[in-house]
Amino acid sequence: MVRTLDGTELSRVMRAEMAQDVAALQAAGVTPGLSVVLVGNNPASQAYVASKTRACEALGMRGQTLNLPEDVSKDELFAVIDRLNQDPTVHGILVQLPLPAHLPYKAVLEHIRPEKDVDGFHPLNAGLAFVGDPRAFVPCTPAGIMEMLRRENVPTRGKHVVIVGRSLIVSKPLASLLMAPGPDATVTLTHRHTPDLATYTRQADILIVAVGKQNLITADMVKPGVVVIDVGQNRVPDTSSDRGYRMVGDVDYDAVRQVASAITPVPGGVGPMTITMLLANTIQAARQTHAKQA
Repeated sequence: MVRTLDGTELSRVMRAEMAQDVAALQAAGVTPGLSVVLVGNNPASQAYVASKTRACEALGMRGQTLNLPEDVSKDELFAVIDRLNQDPTVHGILVQLPLPAHLPYKAVLEHIRPEKDVDGFHPLNAGLAFVGDPRAFVPCTPAGIMEMLRRENVPTRGKHVVIVGRSLIVSKPLASLLMAPGPDATVTLTHRHTPDLATYTRQADILIVAVGKQNLITADMVKPGVVVIDVGQNRVPDTSSDRGYRMVGDVDYDAVRQVASAITPVPGGVGPMTITMLLANTIQAARQTHAKQA
């Protein structure tokens, strides 16, 4: 029988553990603080940012959202980031993506101090994570996937992991994490333009899909017993929903679950783990800052 890898329940357990970490830091005089910068009025981004702030507050952390207008200039945005960089009560800074087209998102992300870059997108953190330095902030989605595999007792050593996707946010850092000593996986990195993609996906003991294309992976593209991690987030029309749409992943869930040994649902799989690891990175930032000051 296929096992559902429930990110919602796993996040609940992890956040209960993290609340104890927050309490310990507060006892030492430190309250972890996360500041999220939101540019514009994108409804999906607004909802996502609100969920991050609520998650912070539920753990006793300090969470704030700074809303900036759609036409904010680069210099104005940099000035906000500079203020947060200098604020000792802010341990983590996150600039919500995507940004409006006139803002150079790479330059914006690099303007955040690496020690406050809890999204893990600064080049310095990317490099530290690549070499396995424990001070690094690992991007939250790859970190969440690794934590899910570990806590759900999915073996990785000697397993063939096929990743479909090539992003700097998910796929490339995840490949590095899986190949590191400890996980010891063999990793094949593919993408939607890989010729005869099914040739590779059928080899996977663990298949991770992060492309953003509904039903990219079908049942005939996986082997029996595969573990499937679906990172995709795709909106499809649904008149039965109050919102007028529902979220689905990149995997044909109903069909592939008949073949797999374990699979993540969408929603409720990787998504909750991403926010949970953002909280974990903010706690790590507060702890590292406190250790330097002690």
